[in-house]
Formats: sequence, structure tokens, C-alpha cells
Amino acid sequence: MATRGLLSELTGEGGGRTPAEVTLTAIGGVDAARRVRSHEVTDVVVLAKDVMLALADEGLILPNSLAPVAICGIAVAVRRDSSCPDIGTEAAVRQALLDAARIAYSTGPSGNHLMSLLQGWGILPQLETRLTQARPGVPVAKLLADGEADLGFQQFSELIGQPGIIVLGPLPQTIQALTTFTAGIARTSRQPEAARLLIEALTRSDTADIKRRYGMEPG
Repeated sequence: MATRGLLSELTGEGGGRTPAEVTLTAIGGVDAARRVRSHEVTDVVVLAKDVMLALADEGLILPNSLAPVAICGIAVAVRRDSSCPDIGTEAAVRQALLDAARIAYSTGPSGNHLMSLLQGWGILPQLETRLTQARPGVPVAKLLADGEADLGFQQFSELIGQPGIIVLGPLPQTIQALTTFTAGIARTSRQPEAARLLIEALTRSDTADIKRRYGMEPG
């Protein structure tokens, strides 16, 4: 889901960037990996690098087709009508978590990283009853905007520009985790040459500004 807006623009009609008409399906990373493992017919898959490497090791992605598309970090957000806690330092983020009544986080890399931070700080038992994991495909921004959470953590690209929230900014560098979203050709592809050309289009240097607009850096 983190690359949904970006891929939609890069493959959209009239963009002239892709070699053929593209049908894009944006779903949560857990569900996407499950569908690849069920041998669903598709041409190109874009997921976090570690997942793509695992799928390639399983023979489900052509290993020589892997290419980095974009890099994204984790950001923090609150409801629009909430106060804005300091998140400028590791200590400040820890305190913001301790002060929050309800905390939303996502499946996938950002959620896994937050759980690692809470465990490392020794505050997971303290916060367990306040944590809400968004269902696959449900943005953390929606939980915040709907009043189901007060503090949210997700990939920057999934929070930027969403209604009803304030993005406080990225996690401090000392506790930031960057995800490299990587494209690859599925073993089930029925048109691997077109898939290769599509990946080339997604990784062209002239897409850098578009990626930055979505809160990402070129891969």
C-alpha cells in the first residue's frame, strides 16, 4: 500500500512512462506475498526488499529481475484536532508513546519496526492494551481521522496528504528504518519482456521528483 499513489501515477494513462497498459492492484504487503505464494498469475510485484528476496529464494520471483524502485522511511502522525507532541529525539518519541492513550500502527515493515522499538525500550507490556494494528489495506491515517487512535506510525508515503491528520515528521535518524521497495518479475508472468520494460520505466532517473513528492527517495 505504501507505493500505491506512486505506482498509480507512474503507470497512469497519459503518463507516457510505461510501455503498455498496466492494471495495478494495490493491497497490503502480507496479502500480496500470500497471493504470490499461491501462484496467482501476475507480471510485476513491488514489495519490501526483504520480502522480494525471500520470494526470489522460493523461486517465485525471477532473481535477475529485482530492481529498487523507491526508499521510504517511517513517519508519525496525530489527529488534526490533537496536540502535537515532540518527536525530535528518540527520548521524545518514547515519551510521546507513553503519553498516548491509543496508538495505531500498520502491518508490514513499519509495524514490525515499531514493535522492535517498544521491546527494545522495555515498554511493550505497558502499552499493549493501547496498541491497535490496522487491518491489512486500512491506512493508519483513517484510524487517526476516525478517532480510533491518537498517535500513528506508518510509512511516510502512506501518511502524506491524508485528510484529518497532521504528519509530525519522520522518526529521528537514530531510530529510523528505511524500506527499499523493490520490483521483480513474477515466475507466473505470461509476458516477461513487457514486465521487464515496465520495471525499467518505474526505475528511470526522471521519476525522482515524482517519488519525492510521495515522501520517497529514488531506489
